[in-house]
Amino acid sequence: MDNKINIGSEAIIAPFRVGGMTITIVGVGLISGSFALAMKQHGFAKHIIGVSRTKASERKALELGLIDEALPLEEAIKKSDFIYVAIPVDATISMMRQIMDLVNDKQIVVDAGSTKYALCDALTNHPSRKRFVASHPMWGTEYSGPEAAVTNAFTGRACVITEKEKSDAAAVEVVENIYKTLGMHIIYMDAAAHDVHAAYISHISHITSFALANTVLEKEKEEDAIFELAGGGFESTVRLAKSNPAMWAPIFMQNRENVLDVLNEHISQLRKFKSALEKENIEYLNELMENANRIKRIIK
Repeated sequence: MDNKINIGSEAIIAPFRVGGMTITIVGVGLISGSFALAMKQHGFAKHIIGVSRTKASERKALELGLIDEALPLEEAIKKSDFIYVAIPVDATISMMRQIMDLVNDKQIVVDAGSTKYALCDALTNHPSRKRFVASHPMWGTEYSGPEAAVTNAFTGRACVITEKEKSDAAAVEVVENIYKTLGMHIIYMDAAAHDVHAAYISHISHITSFALANTVLEKEKEEDAIFELAGGGFESTVRLAKSNPAMWAPIFMQNRENVLDVLNEHISQLRKFKSALEKENIEYLNELMENANRIKRIIK
């Protein structure tokens, strides 16, 4: 257990020091479950409460030790210092409004959603807006549910904090130090910029994976052996197609304009490859692939 951190300045209230927090996680799935494990591992939490829409998820989270008890939302908020929300984005706005109506001026609320603009815009004029820190830890897997939670999930990853200036400075300091202690590096941007970048580096990857999986599934009707021949490259490319549609459909819809923009460019790139093959233009085909190789400068 790592207690050797600076959780904030002397002005920050005592419950947010290491080991002092009662934490509520709203949604007991992959992200929130992994966050709960990390908060226990690093000694931030003295007690973790789970709020879930299903009793089955609550039972599993209790069984796995992700949470110490399960409570209805209002009861959980009353007992908590820190509230962490990680649920599908189409449910996040209404849930966050409920939470923000309940919190006092000493509690901190953090979300982990993959889209930021719609939520931040919805809470702009809320009286408790300063108690909210909008974040997006850039980590996830294709799995979902409390059983998908893992230890050391956030180590070496980026976390985006948006609209920092609209949150209480002490609340931001607490959240920054938590994420840094979990091994993340912090990136700051406005909510609209976040959604543009997320469309390029995350959302289009998932759509491409879903589409490729559908393509191969159509072909598999004719060639049963195709999956027997599938190697590591295929598996890594379609891995994201195993992701939960209940989570990803709302993300695509909430970030629809940015996703469409990226998708149009992606379709244009596919057409270039199609054209090179149709015209048997190996020089152009090589040019397209060599240009793509420049990604090595970014991704080692």
